[in-house]
Amino acid sequence: MARRTNETATILVVDDDEKIRFAFEAFLKRDGYRFMAATSGEEALELLAREQPALVFMDITMPKLDGLETLARMRQENKTAPVILVTGHGTMQTAIHAMQLGAFDYLTKPLDIKKIREVMRRALTLHRSTALVHDHRSPYKADFVDRYELVGNSPTMQEVYKTIGSVAMTPNQTSVLIAGESGTGKELVARAIHHSGLTAAEPFVAINCAALPETLLESELFGHEKGAFTGAFERKLGRFELAHAGTILLDEIGSLSLGLQQKLLRALQEREFERLGGNEKVPIVARFVAATNGDLENDVQKGAFRKDLFFRLNVVTIHLPPLRDRAEDIPILANYFLKKYGDRLKKRLLGFSSEAMDQLTKHQFPGNVRQLENIVERAVIFTKGEVVLADSLQEPSSHKHSPASQIPLVSPVFSKAREHYLKLFEAEFVSETLKSHKGNVSNAAKSSGMTRQNFQRLMKKYKIHSEQFR
Repeated sequence: MARRTNETATILVVDDDEKIRFAFEAFLKRDGYRFMAATSGEEALELLAREQPALVFMDITMPKLDGLETLARMRQENKTAPVILVTGHGTMQTAIHAMQLGAFDYLTKPLDIKKIREVMRRALTLHRSTALVHDHRSPYKADFVDRYELVGNSPTMQEVYKTIGSVAMTPNQTSVLIAGESGTGKELVARAIHHSGLTAAEPFVAINCAALPETLLESELFGHEKGAFTGAFERKLGRFELAHAGTILLDEIGSLSLGLQQKLLRALQEREFERLGGNEKVPIVARFVAATNGDLENDVQKGAFRKDLFFRLNVVTIHLPPLRDRAEDIPILANYFLKKYGDRLKKRLLGFSSEAMDQLTKHQFPGNVRQLENIVERAVIFTKGEVVLADSLQEPSSHKHSPASQIPLVSPVFSKAREHYLKLFEAEFVSETLKSHKGNVSNAAKSSGMTRQNFQRLMKKYKIHSEQFR
């Protein structure tokens, strides 16, 4: 039975597929909407010159004038009806570009009626309550660098892409918090926001807050004047200043000390800072993007992270799903990495055997996308033919030291033998502790009862890098 509340709402469906148009017509008329159809972008623009539909569903892939180009022309001609774009082949660039052009939403096939109804309800509510405000300038097309590409077509990743597209067009004063497990691609999201925005030509400056001791980190962020401390022989510009009007990524933000949190909060609030040892106010023009693989809200409750700083950073939050929660993306990612490393190593590879792909899709990947990439890179190296077999996907077993009774004596002198065993123990202890804390130096040092400085000295002594455990 038709719903009388929808009788005045006219919906335009633009698709060159007759079956899709027929399905929409049956569904919309059954729900009480007025239905209009166009088979091409050109026909849709002609209809829109005469009619004023409340909502437009439009396929992206159409001959001549595709959905994105049609939407761009609609906005140039001040056609303000909400547009929901539909595609069977969603990519990051398409999703981001669609949102930048002003699409209300972006759906991927196969379409779900429940999802369509929910999106329609929101779009029609918006259409009835207020006129949409649109950006009439030429849309910015992001020029993504291949190695910073995000890959995946799952619904959760499509939502991530849409959020990137929306937030990238906001002023730099809008801070972003990216949360996700190690290896999910948090820096890639930050770079996508940067490269999709209006200041893409400006610097992208990243700093790992857990990789430097507090005193050095403060100087790295804020810079210092000549003579500010012992060894400060000349003025040094900090990361905040070097970023200009670009983007500052503060990775592992949860490892900041409370003292540095206070200084960062002040910089965020005032949008200015002073170099160490200086009095000059230096403005901050860049966007702040913070990333964490921990639970900042839990840290706030424990008093380990300032509540006011959390809310200042948490203007927009992007949650990156672990790979195990978007297993449908594993084949896409695996083939992406296969091409990437095949090209790099100049090896012609046609794909994965069915057994190899089955093995990948069933893997839990605790190390997320980074672990999958490493597995595929190794497979490319060791594959001899043109197809990657399951045997090539075996991860190298982690090296474990033998028990002391099985380690050969390096010296009959007790003190020298003991020193050798002590070095083995120290290296193993540091590695295992970093591994259990996913490369977070501050947490590893704290759990081991050591100061961060002493823990880092051991890392330096045995040439152990935290990045290899993230």
